Amino acid sequence: MSSRTADPLAALGALPGVADSVEAVRTAVDRVYGHRVMRRRSNEVTSEAALRAARASAALAGADWALEEVRRRTDFGAEGEPRTVGAALRLTAEAGQLLSVWRQSPLRVLARLHLVAAGGAAPDDTVGRPRQAAEPVNEPLVTLALPDAQEMAGRLDGLARLLLAGGSAPALVKAAVVHGELLALRPFASHNGLVARAAERIVLIDSGLDPKSICPAEVGHAELGREAYVAALEGYASGTPEGMAAWIAHCGRAVELGVRESTAVCEALQRGAA
Repeated sequence: MSSRTADPLAALGALPGVADSVEAVRTAVDRVYGHRVMRRRSNEVTSEAALRAARASAALAGADWALEEVRRRTDFGAEGEPRTVGAALRLTAEAGQLLSVWRQSPLRVLARLHLVAAGGAAPDDTVGRPRQAAEPVNEPLVTLALPDAQEMAGRLDGLARLLLAGGSAPALVKAAVVHGELLALRPFASHNGLVARAAERIVLIDSGLDPKSICPAEVGHAELGREAYVAALEGYASGTPEGMAAWIAHCGRAVELGVRESTAVCEALQRGAA
């Protein structure tokens, strides 16, 4: 019990199969960072990865637009799918600007992410703060039982304390736990999926695994599909070792697929095709 209290996230790293996922992700990330294009044009790769991440996160939230449509459009103020895509674009742009605050107060960053995502879409008194008792949550993709506001607040505070404590858990494990816990808790009245995926991005950057943010896990999550995403999340929410390990592996595979996407971007830039 004392070791769990000291570093419960590190204990997750010891679950069967997790070390293999961590190693596979590290190998894939190192490979794309070693691409010759990254020496001269990393900013272009970062920008393209952000665009593709936003498109993919919006797709998981129900706005599955083609990449060129996202690239071409500028009218993201309308209701429905345009607003969802706009929220995803704003979040990917914002994520990299919040690292210093994240290291001091993850809860402040989560509130900021919700504010950015909502963009005036929700009533003012629900934006940028965790939901209160009896307030509804609009998150149609996630059908897990919704924790009440008191449980949510306690678990959210516990997550923040774990992150601030640091510890030896691999970046993939931390990112997967942040992502999974936010989806399970759905702390805000809206946009929880978009916020959870943006928070995963921040952890991967902040941990040093993906400092230039060129490995868009969102792309992998979308490619693996909504059904697999929800099934893996149910495993996380079950709290069983098998379920937790399966969620971490799912997140690892998503990062690997994000790496594959950015490797293709690097190859296109090298050929002069993008």
